[in-house]
Amino acid sequence: MSADGGGGRVNADGGGRLSLVGLLPGRADLAAVRRNPRADLLAGLTVAVVALPLALGFGVASGLGAAAGLVTAIVAGALAAVFGGSNLQVSGPTGAMTVVLVPIVAQYGPGGVLTVGLLAGLILVGLAVARAGRYARFVPAPVVEGFTAGIAIVILLQQVPSALGVPTHGERVLPVAVRAVAAFAAHPHWPSVGFSIGVAAVLLVVLRWRPQVPAALLAVGTATVCAEVWGVDVARIGALPATLPQPSLGFLRLDAVGTLLTSAVAVAALAALESLLSATVADGMRRGERHHPDRELFGQGIANIVTPLFGGVPATAAIARTAVNVRAGAVSRLAALSHALVLAVVMLAAAPLVAGIPIAALAGVLLATAVRMVHLGTLRALARASRSDALVLVLTAGATVLLDLVVAVLLGLIVAGGLALRKVAGSMRVDHVPHGEHLPHFAVYRPTGPLFFAAAHHLRQALAHIDGVDVVLLRLSRVTAIDASGALALREAVEDLHDRNITVHVSGIRPEHRRALAALGVLALLRERVHSDAPTAIAAVKSG
Repeated sequence: MSADGGGGRVNADGGGRLSLVGLLPGRADLAAVRRNPRADLLAGLTVAVVALPLALGFGVASGLGAAAGLVTAIVAGALAAVFGGSNLQVSGPTGAMTVVLVPIVAQYGPGGVLTVGLLAGLILVGLAVARAGRYARFVPAPVVEGFTAGIAIVILLQQVPSALGVPTHGERVLPVAVRAVAAFAAHPHWPSVGFSIGVAAVLLVVLRWRPQVPAALLAVGTATVCAEVWGVDVARIGALPATLPQPSLGFLRLDAVGTLLTSAVAVAALAALESLLSATVADGMRRGERHHPDRELFGQGIANIVTPLFGGVPATAAIARTAVNVRAGAVSRLAALSHALVLAVVMLAAAPLVAGIPIAALAGVLLATAVRMVHLGTLRALARASRSDALVLVLTAGATVLLDLVVAVLLGLIVAGGLALRKVAGSMRVDHVPHGEHLPHFAVYRPTGPLFFAAAHHLRQALAHIDGVDVVLLRLSRVTAIDASGALALREAVEDLHDRNITVHVSGIRPEHRRALAALGVLALLRERVHSDAPTAIAAVKSG
């Protein structure tokens, strides 16, 4: 039995033999559903109340409209709940995803977004089969927090036109926000500003002191009633379909697949990153929970393949809705599934009521969401931890706002990796250690740390300054890792010592390092002067 309840042998951490069967729902899922269905149904209802205004708002923000957001929450929410790798995860449209979609809509239209979603789903399934889910654990915290802070800023900028009641569009959020402010200054529209700021303020205050209250739904509902009763002239969501559209592939842009592939990779990367991070957060909120990363990618892939057929935007797991789900007492994936079913009932029974919601009110919901995404305490702690962490944090956040989400993550990873390599390389040292023997012209040196490409020069420099000895013993027992560059550096150092008529012995080579040393000719160069430990080596020097 697999850890996730499927039929394949797959470990919860992504190890073991992976099969497609292991990515499918299994008996363990059904057993979890049976534990406390009443708690799951109540949690699903709670999440649906929170998710409704967010789904509508993110649909509008994506450029495809509120209906697309609601369809995404229903279809993707249900499929990801069934096929995903977490018992507690809730999926749907998210603010981070809208950031990626806005320029796609501007350049290729709605059909381009749906095509990108389908392609991204296929990529996610491929990543799941390739067992790529386990690599998300290697993303450093400064990259994650910088990415999140950057997304929050982008969402804030995205909502400026809607909050000001100015219909301004474009690919780059910063110029669009500036144009919206200029247009508002020329022709102010205060009702939109009042609705957006009022809804955002209510959410921030209520969620700060009474997080269990469905503040978003109450605030948006109140704003809608006020707009209707007083006849306020503000833009509304407009008519929503009362049922899900018929599935269709009519949107598919086969002629643009080549140009859309880059965007699809960006969407898939974002969906994978956000979903796996959200699942990790959910695990931390409930003792004993462990998500299956590859199955989570598979579930998000299935959701994103099917959702575009119904006109929905690309989806991913939502950290905020997942947190609400856990706090509401969810036990199994039945909670996320019931959340999607409740939203489907809303579409069937309350579409005319939803149509009257002011767009500015939804902008207020997203403004509050963006503010709550930023954890100032965590940002301050990371910024103070080290200059390297502060640099990665600021660089990732800035690149997210000014460049592109995937570029920002890649840039953050590259810089963080480079700084980490510098630290690791700096830990490599070569010590001259006493040997306690009456052997003239004999010295013992002990390298400590990883002997790899970034640290190999430390070994060469240290051994290049050896003088006044005839025999050197290199104790390698504290070398933690050796790659090809490290083995080559060791061979060159030994050859240099031999050229200076200094005999070299080595001891303590770890078994896992012998392959690299043999491949680069180190063992052949030393021949019988390779010893198991230092006492054996010193005895050989005495006898020789």
